[in-house]
Order: sequence, then structure tokens, then C-alpha cells
Amino acid sequence: MDTKAQASLPVIAVAMGDPSGISPELTARILAEPDLRSAARYIVFGDYRLLQLGAQDAGLIPDLHVVGDGDALPADAGKPIFVDLKNHDPGDLQRGKATLAGGRAATENFRRALRLAASGKADAVFFTPFNKAAMRFAYPGYDDEIRFVRDAIGFDGPASEFNVLEKLWNARVTSHIPLSEVARNITQERILRALDLAETNLRAAGFDPPRIAVAGINPHAGDGGNFGRDEIEVIEPAVQAAKARGYAVEGPFPSDTVFLRARNGDFDAVLTMYHDQGQIAMKLMGFDRGVTLIGGFPFPICTPAHGTAYEIAGKGIANLGATRAALSLAIKMASEGRAARKAA
Repeated sequence: MDTKAQASLPVIAVAMGDPSGISPELTARILAEPDLRSAARYIVFGDYRLLQLGAQDAGLIPDLHVVGDGDALPADAGKPIFVDLKNHDPGDLQRGKATLAGGRAATENFRRALRLAASGKADAVFFTPFNKAAMRFAYPGYDDEIRFVRDAIGFDGPASEFNVLEKLWNARVTSHIPLSEVARNITQERILRALDLAETNLRAAGFDPPRIAVAGINPHAGDGGNFGRDEIEVIEPAVQAAKARGYAVEGPFPSDTVFLRARNGDFDAVLTMYHDQGQIAMKLMGFDRGVTLIGGFPFPICTPAHGTAYEIAGKGIANLGATRAALSLAIKMASEGRAARKAA
């Protein structure tokens, strides 16, 4: 590929995830995929010694341009650039276990990737799986990735996680809160905010217009008020307000059947009221292909929806499906973003 063509490609900032799991293997493998290498430019943050271990697990020899922390990033490397932070001694690696050292490395890798994108030098961020326990060892205030991103780049606007399975998306109104607190956090304002975020991110991924179904919160969507009035008094008015904004939105629908309709092509996305209401459905349909998108920030952030798979760390058998899907979505959204900025 000539220099001009390469310069037109989106830049993806990549953070290696938890070193005790399959993240080193996944990072090495995804960076070796020919079609993905030709679709974007990559700047990867991590410890190169761990990347080499992951490559060894996968039976690969890394083909990267390695630079030291603080070195200038070459504009025309012709291959993925790896910024070697030397932040985790391989001798301290404990595969299959959440550790402080692993959490420190993963949080630093993620922070550096986020700040590169926030500076305008990358169009999207992609990371291989983190372990939340290890992240909390290193960053006691760590609730989830959204909280960490806010802290890392100083952003206080609305943001949310989306689960993506091929062409089907799941958005949600509430996320990482106890189930006992869900109902009181379902308000018209929060539903509309979630629909705004879903509309924006779905359009950024190429849906025009995105067709969104809204799930109820009660059994059978309240059954006309027999099982609760949340649908009548809160959710339905929010749906009507979203329609007034021009959104292609319908509902509320019973949550036990709405995903069947969405899977069959009636909708592009389902907005659920709480975390597991959508997560269970999405993961049952495709755990090994699912993607988590963190949307609402100035750039898309994507990762495979599965975890660190400690039980198979170092065995060289990690499934690349969800990782490939997550990076492909990051590339697509980054490309759409670059095109929109150029047209503006």
C-alpha cells in the first residue's frame, strides 16, 4: 500500500488487556490478520515481552514496528506500531489469576490509548479483555470502563455500553447498579437519554435510520397495568417523545419476546431497562461473537464482550471471533467518523 493510501486509513489505538488471561494471545493474533492490517493503522500500548508470549501461544512471530515509551511515532511505519511501556515483568506473570501487577499494566495501557484518541491522534480505541478485579486492585475507584474513561480524559457527558451481535444491538437505560435500584432509576429523562445515545451511535455505525424497539420492565410489559404501571406512566411517554424527535422507535414490548422479533429482522436494536435484561439474550445468541461498544465519548471504544478466560490462558486456543468483530466495528465507526468530519 502506498503512503498516500495508508494515510487515509483510520487510526486505532489498541490497549492490551489483562496479561493473566488470553489478552496477550488475542492481541498478537488480531494484529496478524491480513485483512485487518490493511484496513487501518494501529498504535498498540503494552509490554512487548508479554505480546511476544501471546504470539508464542498463538504460534506467531510478531511483525510490528516497536518504539519505546516517549519515542516519536513514525508517520509511515507500514505496519502496526507497538509502544513498549515495559510495564509488566514477564517473570511476575501469574496466568489465570487477577493480580495488582496485571491491573496496573492494563489500566496504564488503556489510559494511554484513551488519551491518544482524546488528543485527536487516533479515531477509535480497541482493547482486549480486562479483569475487573485486577483493575480495582490498581484503581480502587474503578466501577466499570465508563467511569475509567471519564476519569482518564476528563469527560462528563452521557455515555453508555452497547452490546452488538453482528447487525443486532442492545442498548440499556441502567447498567451496573443493583437490581433493587433499577425501577426507581427508570425515568422518562433517562430513557430519552438512552435513546439519544442509541440513535447517535447506530447512525455512526451506518444504520439510517436505526429501528429501535423498547422493552418494558415488568412481566408482559405490565399487561395493561395488571403487573405494574411503569410502562403506561413512564416508558410509553418516553417512546412517544422519541418519536416526536423523528426516531424510528416502537414499544414498550415484553422483554421475553422482543429479542425474537429483533433477531428476525424487525429491529436493529433493543433498548432494555437494565443490564441482564439484554445481556442474557445477547450472550445466548452469540457469546463468542459479541462486542461491547462504549458510546457517547468523542470516539468509539470497542472490545470483545467476553472476559479474560483465565482457564485457557497460555493454551493458544482462544476464539478470535468476538475480538475480530470488535475491532471490525471500531474500524467501521472510525472510518465513518473520518468521512463525516471530512464532509463537514
